Amino acid sequence: MELFDVYPLYDITPIRGEGAYVFDKEENKYLDLYGGHAVISIGHSHPAYVNALSGQVRQLGFYSNSVKNPLQKELADKLEKVSGVKNYSLFLCNSGAEANENALKLASFHTGRDKVIYFDKAFHGRTSGVVAVTDNEAIKSPFNKGHQVIKLAFDDTVALEKELKNEDIAAVIFETIQGVGGLDEASSEFYQKTSALCKKFGTVLIADEVQAGYGRTGDFFAFQKHEIRPDIISIAKGMGNGFPVGGILIGKNIEPKYGMLGTTFGGNHLACAAGIAVLDIIEKEQLLKNAQDLFEYVKNQADEIPQIKKVKGRGLMIGLEFDFEIAQLRKELLFKHQVFTGAASNKKLLRILPPLNIKKEHFDVFFNVLKIALK
Repeated sequence: MELFDVYPLYDITPIRGEGAYVFDKEENKYLDLYGGHAVISIGHSHPAYVNALSGQVRQLGFYSNSVKNPLQKELADKLEKVSGVKNYSLFLCNSGAEANENALKLASFHTGRDKVIYFDKAFHGRTSGVVAVTDNEAIKSPFNKGHQVIKLAFDDTVALEKELKNEDIAAVIFETIQGVGGLDEASSEFYQKTSALCKKFGTVLIADEVQAGYGRTGDFFAFQKHEIRPDIISIAKGMGNGFPVGGILIGKNIEPKYGMLGTTFGGNHLACAAGIAVLDIIEKEQLLKNAQDLFEYVKNQADEIPQIKKVKGRGLMIGLEFDFEIAQLRKELLFKHQVFTGAASNKKLLRILPPLNIKKEHFDVFFNVLKIALK
């Protein structure tokens, strides 16, 4: 049977990983500055992570949500402690798209409304509801386009207030720092005004922290810098370091009812073991501080390269904006210098999303080969 051909693939086959590196079947070594779309948060094959998963699978890999699973509560308590975000409830699922779908569904249940506001360059997932609030018409089928959605400019609170005044908007969904959209971040005033307007007009505020969350920006959640409190926070990617796990944090103002959300695989024993291990390692190895420190180091290194016009993002969610389109540069970095990087909708932006325990010497390797590639 053939695979359904929807991915353009590089002719590279990684078979194992260690820390910030992956190795192909010929044992060629690649520096991983992309982490599989920001998924690898604590490095490849971290010993504590491997031990947690292997120990759990020897005991019990899965049972359904029809029985008690104490690991779910342990994960929820650990997440509250490490993130510093208090008085939320946790619903576990399997991916970022599923997390955002559940967030939108819950907002609609809570408000009794069906319209959702999203922003230019947003990316919230590929499933039915969340692709409707993703700013890419090419990936929306006619079925997806049936949802009631409104797209607004990022950082435009005047237009936002005009829409919210109608009191028919279930949710406003936003990425604090846009990922695929190109590492743009609005002003603190925008997030704070958006939060205040949502409260005023009874609209649920959803922070999509699928990519920017879990310490990637140097804060546990990117929105924390702006001193707001979303009603719902969606999480995934770095949450399981490669094991499929996602979730939403739900404010206490939203009341649960049996049957309103559900999942077969979400919050299973292996997913929880992975999630707890990730949080333990983030806390023990002080990876939030590492992300903060390395961002300053990257900015200083980038200042020495005239072709880099701007450094975008925060922490280890980094965009290097050049004065030319970077598709060929990415290929040269990968195939000649064995360094994985990422792209964005901004064709001049090189995205850097490495494991959070990466070190300065890894960036030294990167900047050395980048200078060679730019000559």
